[in-house]
Amino acid sequence: MIAKNLIDGRLPTPLYHQVYLVLRNKIFNDEYPLNSLLPSEQEASSMFGVSRITAKRALNELAQDGIVKRERGRGTRVVYHAPARPVEVGVEGLLENLLAMGLKTEVKLISFEYQPVNKEGAHQLGCDEGMEIQKAVRVRHLDGKPFSYLITQVPSDIGRSYSREDLAEKPLLFLLERIGVKISRAEQSISAINADAEVSSALELESGSPVLCISRVVYDQNDRAVEYIKGLYRPDRYQYRMMLSRVGSEAARSWTMIE
Repeated sequence: MIAKNLIDGRLPTPLYHQVYLVLRNKIFNDEYPLNSLLPSEQEASSMFGVSRITAKRALNELAQDGIVKRERGRGTRVVYHAPARPVEVGVEGLLENLLAMGLKTEVKLISFEYQPVNKEGAHQLGCDEGMEIQKAVRVRHLDGKPFSYLITQVPSDIGRSYSREDLAEKPLLFLLERIGVKISRAEQSISAINADAEVSSALELESGSPVLCISRVVYDQNDRAVEYIKGLYRPDRYQYRMMLSRVGSEAARSWTMIE
């Protein structure tokens, strides 16, 4: 296995760290699974076209991060445990998928309060700034590990139909439907942001780590916005999937989403 073309001495990143990154990615991608042996210092030196000292430093850095274990006479063995399979949610059947995900995961309610809506929330809910809303913050877990930080805002007349205990135990969509709200559609946007200290702590990330941000407004049959939710997701534990179809004439073909 030749990897010399993956290392570039013209880059500002030190060679040992480039080697470290390549090996770490191979471990994370399961090319070197748990308990497998990494190349020796001499093998890594030849593989990457670097000095043995550089290869040794890269392997030592992997060991310092707890990804591998180095033992004299036994080599460098992978001790990294791959995370659980990420949650997958598709565009098709959007609301049904969201409800199902809520039933399959565990939730920790961080806050539950009534307060005046801010400018952003008012814009999303189509109401006047300062109107009372019910705002909640929850962290969802799968297999005991956090994967989403959810901030929900709903009009207070709807929010008062369920309790703090209800929201801690059941998905919000379920609670809305329980009181007779008929969900008709949702609009959402997807972006990426850097998590602040509070979100990073809740999701067990380093402060400033990138997270997937999904903002969604849910409407009832009367086209009233009944929920505004902003979800921040760990990208290693959550995947957003959509099905595409190739359409159009030969001269102007494009991709379109399959609903």
